Formats: sequence, structure tokens, C-alpha cells
Amino acid sequence: MQVVILAGGLGTRLQGAIPAGLPKPMAPVGGRPFLDHVLDRALAEGADEFLLLTGYSSEVISAHLGPEYRGTPVRYSVEPEPLGTGGALRHASGMLADHFVLLNGDTYTEVAFGALLAQLSFGPLAMALTRMDDTSRFGRVDVQDGVVVGFREKGTTGPGVINAGVYACRRELVDLLPAGRKLSFENDLMTARLADLRPRFVVTTPVFFDIGVPADYAAADEYFAAAGRGTRGAPQP
Repeated sequence: MQVVILAGGLGTRLQGAIPAGLPKPMAPVGGRPFLDHVLDRALAEGADEFLLLTGYSSEVISAHLGPEYRGTPVRYSVEPEPLGTGGALRHASGMLADHFVLLNGDTYTEVAFGALLAQLSFGPLAMALTRMDDTSRFGRVDVQDGVVVGFREKGTTGPGVINAGVYACRRELVDLLPAGRKLSFENDLMTARLADLRPRFVVTTPVFFDIGVPADYAAADEYFAAAGRGTRGAPQP
């Protein structure tokens, strides 16, 4: 199972909380880079290959991980310039498996990858969603009859489900993205083509952190420290 991780974030909202020059997925959480926790979770779900889509301070990530992580091969696709989440994925198209799991490197949740990949029998995209008591910080996802039918902007209050930032994709999905330009996977593909894609979904456990949100960054640090999962030190830029 190939797991592709979007790891080019700058961490603008975390300025002052993490060392300057450190890419967001490498922010120290529970005594380790946040990315390590993401990789550990993927390994627990059966990942046997990692592809890191890097950009800002990419050398920090590659120096930390090298060619493998806990015996699992790691490859890298480095953006020549900031391309956005969709552009980074399109740039890496030649390295993608026919079916793969796509993760945001700055979010952590617990989802059954096998169940998510099984949804690809219905179409080229499947999503993981997380239930929240209040969706206002993240934006809400509307679902109907097991299919994602809409996305609402941040500010919609009350309980609901949000995009967990974990997807199962068929390789053909990437061909819908134009090459060589800055694109958002979420806006220029998922939202723009939602009526055609009609993605199925699975629901994650309640554990969810988006470390681009300062409050979640602090909560993630507390969670992983309390769980005793910090074993490898965070690198310096």
C-alpha cells in the first residue's frame, strides 16, 4: 500500500511556536516530529511505501527520514516552486501507484485504510470524515446516502462531520489536474468536480488534530506526550 503525504507546508500560523525554517510536518509534538506520528499510524494500517511531496525546507525532511522509515521505503517528490496541494500531487504523477492513500502531513487521525481503499470500487476518490461537536473551525461536509454531496465554509456551527484530510485515490484522478500550475486538491478538484466524483466516505475515530491550528498543535503535543510516544528527537533546521 502506497501512502502519499503532502508535506510542503510552511506553518505560517505556527510562527513563534516552532523553530524558524522548520516545515510544518516537522513541528515537535510529544518530543518527536509530528510527521513521525503520521508515519507510525500509516504503518499500523499496512503502509509498505511512502512518497513524500515536499517543498519548503524539503532537505529538513529528507535528512531526518532518509531512504526509509522503520524499514519501509521512502521516496520524495520535491516541488520546483510552490504548487499547492493539487499541483504537488500532479508533479508527482509519475511516481504514483494505481491506488494510493493520500494524507495531509499536518493532520493526524485514525482511519482504517483498508476500508477507505475499498470505497474505490465505487469511484476514483474516497474520503475520511471526522465527527465534531462543533464544525465551525474547520468547515462542514454534507453527506447523503453514503456519498459526499457538499462542502461548507468555516463558521457553520453545531455538530457534523469535517474533512479529515485522508483520501483513497485511483491514479486516474490525478489526470484531471492540469500540469505545471498552482492548484488546490480540495478546491480545484474535489469541490469543482464533486458532482461527477461523488466520493464515498468512511468515518474516523474521534482522535483528530490539525496542527496548523495553534490550539490543536498544543493539544496534539499533550496527547502524544501523555501517550508516551515520543522516542525520536525533533531535528533542527
